[in-house]
Amino acid sequence: MLDRLVAWARRIRQDVHALYLAARDPRTPWYAKALALGIAAYALSPIDLIPDFIPVLGLLDEALLLPPAILLAIRLIPPEVMAEHREAARRAASRPVSSAGAAMVVLLWLLAALVLLAWFWPGEAD
Repeated sequence: MLDRLVAWARRIRQDVHALYLAARDPRTPWYAKALALGIAAYALSPIDLIPDFIPVLGLLDEALLLPPAILLAIRLIPPEVMAEHREAARRAASRPVSSAGAAMVVLLWLLAALVLLAWFWPGEAD
């Protein structure tokens, strides 16, 4: 059961990546691009309708909202375009992950947080 759930989650992640790639393809209609970009942004964004730290409900929004939205977007994209980008997403998922790249992203986020903190931190009154 757990193996099937993990495989399903992996397929969803690959489909979201494929939708992102298809949204950048000129052969994809504009309305499908808009929906695919919205889905990819929502799926990859740390901001959710229901925050993930809320037990059970936090994960339900992804489990209930994303699959039907993904299916709709896939149906709006020409099948040959979607097949091409699914294959590209599958190949990308099989590539090794760069630890240095991940560290760089974390470092950039920390730097951005520090800049915002310094900017909004109340200073001494003049």
